[in-house]
Amino acid sequence: MARTLPPVQAIRAEIDALFTEGRDLVEVIEDIARLGARLIIQTAVEAEVDAFLGRARYQRADAATSSDEAHAVRPGHRNGHCPTTIKTTSGPVTIARPKLRGTTEAFASRLFGAGVTRTNALETLVIASFVRGLSVRDVEGALADALGPEAALSKSTVSTICQAIVAEYDAWSRRDLTGVELDYLFLDASHFKMHDGQRAEPVLAAWGITTEGKPVFTGLSAAAAESTDAWHDFLTDLATRGLRPPLLVVSDGAPGLIAAAEQVFPRSLRQRCVIHKCRNVLSKVSAGDQAQVKAAFWNIFDTGSPDNDDKEIEPGPGLVAWVQARIDAFADTWGGRYPSAVKSLPTDRQSLTTYLRFPPEHHKRIRHSNFIERTFGETLFRSKTRFRAVNWGFAA
Repeated sequence: MARTLPPVQAIRAEIDALFTEGRDLVEVIEDIARLGARLIIQTAVEAEVDAFLGRARYQRADAATSSDEAHAVRPGHRNGHCPTTIKTTSGPVTIARPKLRGTTEAFASRLFGAGVTRTNALETLVIASFVRGLSVRDVEGALADALGPEAALSKSTVSTICQAIVAEYDAWSRRDLTGVELDYLFLDASHFKMHDGQRAEPVLAAWGITTEGKPVFTGLSAAAAESTDAWHDFLTDLATRGLRPPLLVVSDGAPGLIAAAEQVFPRSLRQRCVIHKCRNVLSKVSAGDQAQVKAAFWNIFDTGSPDNDDKEIEPGPGLVAWVQARIDAFADTWGGRYPSAVKSLPTDRQSLTTYLRFPPEHHKRIRHSNFIERTFGETLFRSKTRFRAVNWGFAA
């Protein structure tokens, strides 16, 4: 009979499985937060038991030694676990609460009293930890926020928690990508405030759709700035680990991102995010005209029923030319009133219409990169501690 995995290892296996299931990125990030909160609490309570018994799991009492009177070796042994449900902002999660037998005094965990209900601090800590190294001070502060001041843990326990979370991210960020074959690669950055009193820092993210049509979370990394060097290092790391050039790279108009993508994946076509472009246009239009301009902008890219023609145009150069003619018409209509708003549209029309060369059923999904913004936006909106996102855009 196979031995049941210890709870901490079982949670780690669940985290590993998240990135091989081909699920939507929003769901993956939400589950990272939920499982990460479980991992933090489970690691902490298991470390409490180690300290109480004075020995690690599977270590014999006669083989354990301790010079610390507070952590002296005690009689007794572990006797399985019982499930304990904890409320989180992502829903209830179940922790395996250790049971002991043969002890001369009762074991009382500092993590479980009336119940743990304030775990949004843990979830944001997990999100931050997956893109930035943890410090003991960060973990202590988050545990105090989530579990209350009575949940004071030892430095060694906090260190164990740090090592457990960081090890998961390190393993994922070094995984082999030779088996990942993408048609579409989406690139974007979101800004996170990692520490009190510090400026928000960008987190670079890559998300793709495979040739089988499955979404895959490809890469995540903190950076000092959204520079060409930062994006180049990020993308080069993906390529070095085996990621092949995608057919299409979708991004906003950040110069550093564009330059890096063209250097690392020179043969891939590039699509400019039309939502970011719409946002740029509307920012220079008066409030009274915004609704009309917005409707006219999106009509440019509505290819479902071409004007005065019952026959749809097939994807390719013909459809690209037809939509680009619409861009020119939009610029002619609104250029006189809002020249600064539309002056870049004709210039950018090539990069705004690349997606029209691909299958029509893919068009609405590959013409923008806002899936990544939506992911971090929806997840971090629920998290109301010092690791909140300060710039997460809006959903498509």
